Amino acid sequence: MKLSDKWFTALSEDEEGHLITIYGREELSEFRACGKLKERVEISWPYEGDASGMPTEAEAERMETFEQTVRPAMEKKDKLAILTAVYTGGGNRIWVFYTRTTRVFGERLNEVLASHELYPITIYTELDPDWEEYQDMYEMRHWAVD
Repeated sequence: MKLSDKWFTALSEDEEGHLITIYGREELSEFRACGKLKERVEISWPYEGDASGMPTEAEAERMETFEQTVRPAMEKKDKLAILTAVYTGGGNRIWVFYTRTTRVFGERLNEVLASHELYPITIYTELDPDWEEYQDMYEMRHWAVD
């Protein structure tokens, strides 16, 4: 299976009416169908937003460093996990991964971040063999921003 790097961007709102930017990955039907990536991992990073609820430039750079470290570690070598979406807005950024095993995901996350500063993240995991969260997010592509 070949992992695409095709993404869409869409806009939505949270329950409080804050603008949320959705960065969603396309062309994952083979990964969904294979049945190996049954566990969803959501990594949340709360931040003090600017007037529009988006991260400051400095905070966005820290988040980019985090993502550029974690994503390749999970996807490149053995496709332990696939980043499927990134939500940003309302004072929070959330990265959504689907993984084969949360235990190994956590071990690898700790390993690749060992030399980094301590990030203000929390991690939530859930069994999601049907990729329900992904399907809900993927339907947002109809509101894609060019």
